[in-house]
Amino acid sequence: MIKTTLIDSLKKDHKIRDIERSKIISRSNPILHDSKRIIFSLHRSDFVKAAEQMIKIEKEIDNLQDQFGYKRLEEEGAYRAAMEEYLEAKLFHLWINKKEVTKIKGRKISHSSYLGALSDVAGEMVRYAINQAAKNNLDEVGRAKEDVSELISYLTEFDFTGYLRTKYDQARSHMRKIEQINYEVNLRK
Repeated sequence: MIKTTLIDSLKKDHKIRDIERSKIISRSNPILHDSKRIIFSLHRSDFVKAAEQMIKIEKEIDNLQDQFGYKRLEEEGAYRAAMEEYLEAKLFHLWINKKEVTKIKGRKISHSSYLGALSDVAGEMVRYAINQAAKNNLDEVGRAKEDVSELISYLTEFDFTGYLRTKYDQARSHMRKIEQINYEVNLRK
């Protein structure tokens, strides 16, 4: 009934995909972890270290995309998670340096990675605001509050479901936190 050449071809393709999957996962995991380290560096105001790590990560992302292609990479959850974390770090890096948060040029990134990262950035902005409040840098608390509010207003324009809905709900929770922080800071004035 089934030709053995079909089975042999499927086995070969399956083995190739399995090898690719292992390579993609093993190269995506450091991107994810290094992106987290960038965020921690930014919170510690270690901007030089953050910038150096960002360059390293971006080279690896470019190498991955050159080797496997965007479509193949997007099939792997480890890569998608790494890209979302990279975007969170990149967007937070732009925001903390008071640069416009915009689409990253030169690499192909899914819209769901952007939306997940934008939702997560709200949490980093709140952490930043808490640290700034502790340093009595009240202007930065106000900036964070305004920008989180703006971010959430944009995110409300989407009809999120599933994973992204959870992320959006977390971002809205962060907005309530920053509003409370801003209220308490203004009471101190």
